[in-house]
Amino acid sequence: QLVESGGGLVQAGGSLRLSCTASGRYTMGWFRQAPGKERAFVAGISVSTGTTEYADSVKGRFTVSRDNAKNTLYLQMNSLKPDDTAVYYCAARFGYSVSSTRRDYTYWGQGIQVTVSS
Repeated sequence: QLVESGGGLVQAGGSLRLSCTASGRYTMGWFRQAPGKERAFVAGISVSTGTTEYADSVKGRFTVSRDNAKNTLYLQMNSLKPDDTAVYYCAARFGYSVSSTRRDYTYWGQGIQVTVSS
């Protein structure tokens, strides 16, 4: 089970931090889905090495991290833009490598809204 928190409304240029608490230890990812668009990979982190990957659109602005002691995943989002507005989902997969492919993830959170106003 995955439970997200931390979404909300923020002005462009602002910051938000999303959290996702898992019931176990997995390689984790963040995805987002804007209205009328496909769910897309944002960032991910390996359960074993801590290796991270990012979508080009968020590199340099977003940081994914995890606290293994708390089984919690984070997404620090800075310099937010209106184009970042979406429902954000955390996801968990078995295996050690990060994947940007939706079907590689087994468990999904319920999603949390992030709205960036201009």
